[in-house]
Amino acid sequence: MTPRQGNRRLVPAYLATGGRARPSRNTFDRLSLLQHAGMPVTSDVRPEEHRILELLRPGALSLAEVSAHLHLPVSVVNVLVADLVDAGLLHARVPIPEAEQLDRHILERVLDGLRSLKS
Repeated sequence: MTPRQGNRRLVPAYLATGGRARPSRNTFDRLSLLQHAGMPVTSDVRPEEHRILELLRPGALSLAEVSAHLHLPVSVVNVLVADLVDAGLLHARVPIPEAEQLDRHILERVLDGLRSLKS
């Protein structure tokens, strides 16, 4: 048997998902915030999913952060997270689209304009 090279995993990451490449129905952005739902963990939760739940117990993390902590590809974590959300063990919130985010400078300029109209 040859020695392990670097950080290469002995088992391919896609096996953590049961060989599935896509989530069942929920798809999340890399910036989606994940939060533990507080539900008790059942015995049918796979070890990788259990690691995700333990990682999220203290607070919310993005999908990309969870992926980095677990040293798994984002696509693999996306499949695992979708399963956990479907099971009601995780809550996920999609990021606010950039077009819907408020720009503080624009709001300040509008406020300054309204103030100048008032005086």
